[in-house]
Amino acid sequence: MPSPRTRPRREVADEALVRSLFNEHGRAMLAYATQLTRDRAAAEDVVQEALLRAWRHPDSLDSGKGSVRGWLLTVVRNIVLDQIRARNRRPPEVRESPPDAAVEGDHADRVVNSMVVVDALSRLSAEHRAVLEQVYLKGNTVTEAAEALGIPPGTVKSRSYYALRALREAGTERLAS
Repeated sequence: MPSPRTRPRREVADEALVRSLFNEHGRAMLAYATQLTRDRAAAEDVVQEALLRAWRHPDSLDSGKGSVRGWLLTVVRNIVLDQIRARNRRPPEVRESPPDAAVEGDHADRVVNSMVVVDALSRLSAEHRAVLEQVYLKGNTVTEAAEALGIPPGTVKSRSYYALRALREAGTERLAS
C-alpha cells in the first residue's frame, strides 16, 4: 500500500472521512441496521454500503440540513427498504412439493417379475411347489399345510426353506445373465 505522501490528497482525505464516520457513527448505524434487518451479517453489509455512499457524496454530509448521524441513518434505512423492495419485486421461489399420490411403477416391471417367478417355480419339484402354494398363496399355517398335503409339519418347513432358497438362486441367476 502506498504511503500517504505518494497518494493524492483527495484520496487520503476521503479515507480519513470514512474512518472518522465509522468511528463516530458506526455503532449506531450497525445497531439500527441490525434492528431493521434482524440479521447481523446483512446489517454489516448495509453499514458498509452506507459508508460507501457517504464516500461517494461527501458534499451531502455538510449540506447544513441536519446532523451527519441523521443523514447516515436515513441512508441505512433507504438501503434496507431498497433491498426489501428488490426482494418483493421478484416472485417468491416455491419449493417443489412432493406428489400427493404415490408414483406407480411401470407395469412392465411387474410383468417381467412375474415371468421370472413363473420360470423359477417351473424349475422346482412338485413337492416344493405344493408347499409354497399352501403357505404363500393360500395363506395356511405350517400345521394347516401339513394336514392339507398329508405330510409332517417339519417336512413342510424344510421344503419351504429349500424351495425359497431355490427361487432366490434362480432369481439371482436370472439377474446375472
